[in-house]
Amino acid sequence: MKTHFFPLVFLLIFSLAQGLNPKCDIQDHGSNLQVFHVYSPCSPFKPSKPLSWEEDVLQTLAKDQARVQFLSSLVAKKSVVPIASGRQIVQSPTYIVKANIGTPPQTMLMAMDTSSDAAWVPCTGCIGCSSTAFDFAKSTTFKTLGCQAAQCKQVPNPTCGGSACTFNMTYGGSTIAGNLSQDTTTLATDPIPNYTFGCLQKTAGSSVPPQGVLGLGRGPLSLLSQSQNLYQSTFSYCLPSIRSPNFSGSLRLGPSGQPVRIKYTPLLKNPRRPSLYYVNLIGIRVGRRIVDIPPSAIAFNPSTGAGTIIDSGTVFTRLVEPAYVAVRDAFRRRVRVANVTSLGGFDTCYSVPINAPTITFMFSGMNVTLPQENLLLHSTAGSITCLAMAPAPALNVIANMQQQNHRVVFDVPNSRVGVARERCS
Repeated sequence: MKTHFFPLVFLLIFSLAQGLNPKCDIQDHGSNLQVFHVYSPCSPFKPSKPLSWEEDVLQTLAKDQARVQFLSSLVAKKSVVPIASGRQIVQSPTYIVKANIGTPPQTMLMAMDTSSDAAWVPCTGCIGCSSTAFDFAKSTTFKTLGCQAAQCKQVPNPTCGGSACTFNMTYGGSTIAGNLSQDTTTLATDPIPNYTFGCLQKTAGSSVPPQGVLGLGRGPLSLLSQSQNLYQSTFSYCLPSIRSPNFSGSLRLGPSGQPVRIKYTPLLKNPRRPSLYYVNLIGIRVGRRIVDIPPSAIAFNPSTGAGTIIDSGTVFTRLVEPAYVAVRDAFRRRVRVANVTSLGGFDTCYSVPINAPTITFMFSGMNVTLPQENLLLHSTAGSITCLAMAPAPALNVIANMQQQNHRVVFDVPNSRVGVARERCS
């Protein structure tokens, strides 16, 4: 099978040399990888100076908003998703896994993402790259792809000044340039030979991300395509709660070991954005009561891109305005506390203890009922509690806080996604 430049795959690579806690250096097994939150004790990317709870929430919201705007902008366009679509994703990677690249292997950390459409890593000699780079000169299996390679047609703005296929990306006011390359990439104990990715040579501008991303999408050039013989386009993850003391979850690649007793909902395909994981959200319950939401607010519409996606990179779930307002108002009525305050983009916060209802997302063939831990943000001192959802401009996004402590199975050959409650840590 041919290798490809993976579409929902931003290969965001982070070097272990940046200081992983030795206690966290646990070996991955088979096709199972440990998943760490980016702020966990096992991550070298946690803030050097602890942020206050309010600063952390506001920073996360700002980055989240940029990502949601980006995802919403994708669905209205007919063009192929550009590699630059990783900009917002890369600015705030949430969950990371270990990978080995090259021969002999160089151990890296990679941010996983289900809504990316390219792969790239900062490479040795990159001008303007700020993170530890992949040293391709030390790998005996590394090669640069030429202009005749089929994958060269898949990158944005390919040029062939020399023998190498080079590409350019824009990130707002920033630019990125690199060579299209291949090398052996090993996830857990599974080597993927001739894995195609972009090897960055130059970056310029303040918005350039410091690393790369591991995307987990279903496009024709995705990680799933490059490893189809190995993993049969099937994977699952269980994301640890940020409240968990060791912040460790798992990424399980391939059909083996996936849950047997789990309910599924069909995956939908938007021809304009075939990589995004669309699902059919048919209703939302607050407590036991179904919320009165205009059907158009949650309906899947491939011609406009409207609908609902499951995304691992967005932190807080977003609903389009009519759906969000209906759910928020129903939540407030159930809480029955008159004094509602706001914090940044969250407009339903309380400064007194509350008894919150569950919220159930109703999909075709599957309901997912979220308890308080998936719905509420609590300040460190416990004095503020916020509903961890916000409005979105054009697309409903089921985000990672609402997925924490659930096993989410992506079964692409059977075009379905399953969700089951599971303690991930």
